[in-house]
Amino acid sequence: MEAEELQQLHYDRIAAKYEQHYGDECSQRYRQRFIYEPMFEGINLKGARVLDAMCGSGQTTEYLLARGAHVTGLDISPNEIASFRQHWPECEAVCGSIFDSGLEDNAFDCAVVIGGLHHLHPRLNDAVRELSRLLKPGGHFCFAEPHKGSLPDVIREFWYKRDSLFADNEAAIDVNAMREEFPSQFDFNKEMYLGNVGYLLVLNSMVFRIPLRLKPYYTPPCSPSNR
Repeated sequence: MEAEELQQLHYDRIAAKYEQHYGDECSQRYRQRFIYEPMFEGINLKGARVLDAMCGSGQTTEYLLARGAHVTGLDISPNEIASFRQHWPECEAVCGSIFDSGLEDNAFDCAVVIGGLHHLHPRLNDAVRELSRLLKPGGHFCFAEPHKGSLPDVIREFWYKRDSLFADNEAAIDVNAMREEFPSQFDFNKEMYLGNVGYLLVLNSMVFRIPLRLKPYYTPPCSPSNR
């Protein structure tokens, strides 16, 4: 199956559970501290046109709106886009492909993907080219993904193939390969590896089948002040 077909079927299947585990208060606080704040540091989002690509129901959109951005959500799943529209009626919402969005060239100051790129193999580069087309000159492409080559990735590769919560084409992102593929489209200005054990137990509580009622108790010790 095509990458986006797998993505759509996968998220339509797990959407309700995903929303519970990735949209809860503990996960949102974690995202703000360990993803959004370091990712957008130095980027002025006030008044900026931002594409929340592979937006789901819009967990990232909440932060972007709080920073004064004008947000467009893009997702292939009709169910997720319906949820996005319900949560953020003031935002434009587009049900479409990240490979061929139909949006205008040079339309956005910033494009953001949180945890979506690793669902796009083997067409990851096609998606990055589309995002490059959508960005204005000097625009920012910001993403947070599991990264290839780390010790956890060895376990991840084994786990991905055996757990029904993962689609067949999921794999970590090779940032060095992206840098070699897109030397003229992007300057790689910031590369950070953050999150500690909280990435696994707080942000990915669904994957570990951790009951939501336990998250408020173990989140503080999993999220120390040292990133």
